[in-house]
Amino acid sequence: MKKKRSHLLSVFTSYRELLWQFTVRNLQMRHQGSYLGIVWSVLNPLLMVALYVFVFGYVFGGSFNTSQPESRVAYALTVFLGLTIYGFVGEVMGFSVTSIISQPNLVKKVVFPMEILPTSAVWVAAFNTLISLLLVGIGLVFLGDGLPLRALWLPVVLLPLGMMMLGGAWLGAAIGVFFRDVGQTIGFLNMVVMFSSGVFYPVSAIPEAAWAILRFNPLLLTIHMARECMIWNEPFNPKYLAYTFLVGFGMMVTGHWVFQRLKSAFADVV
Repeated sequence: MKKKRSHLLSVFTSYRELLWQFTVRNLQMRHQGSYLGIVWSVLNPLLMVALYVFVFGYVFGGSFNTSQPESRVAYALTVFLGLTIYGFVGEVMGFSVTSIISQPNLVKKVVFPMEILPTSAVWVAAFNTLISLLLVGIGLVFLGDGLPLRALWLPVVLLPLGMMMLGGAWLGAAIGVFFRDVGQTIGFLNMVVMFSSGVFYPVSAIPEAAWAILRFNPLLLTIHMARECMIWNEPFNPKYLAYTFLVGFGMMVTGHWVFQRLKSAFADVV
């Protein structure tokens, strides 16, 4: 067991420089050929924040029915925060399943650590998510009611999701090698994830029958806790956090185990 755990961590220790290089390269390739290049990583979410503040804040309005009065800007940023966290999951799902099959030359190199490929997809998604989260914080400071002290809990709340998606990236990359049709289902799966994760509605609006199932959705709980500590300035349920950590750790270990068991056959299939 100790040996496996050490090997899992080697992706971030022994191969950290290689992981950094692939992450930077993937970021650059996303915007290859454009005049602004990587600047789009900041410009795109900035335009999205402006759009959501205008549409959801000033055109449609709305409220998440929190215990405190909610401004239109706060409502728009609440929606955008949910979309940002969901976007992290969707981006990892979309790019990880093809991360191995899109690099056949690297996969056939015996000494190349293939774990780097799906892991770099998670790092790129995390970078884009971080920029959007910073913009939400700036929006709260300059357009909303300010950034509460409880926002310091946000990294702790999001860490289990990062662990979960790391395991999901390894698992998706491994399965995507043998079942190419998986990539064709990602769009539909992303829609299912979005509408079942409280992106556009609060937890309090979920009917009891649906809550009996959706309460086990770690993304739904993560989005809810992130809104509580970053926007609503309310204490989150520690049981939710413990559950997401349990799921995140289990997913990370399982995904890595499956990847290790299957990677020896990647070169033959790719």
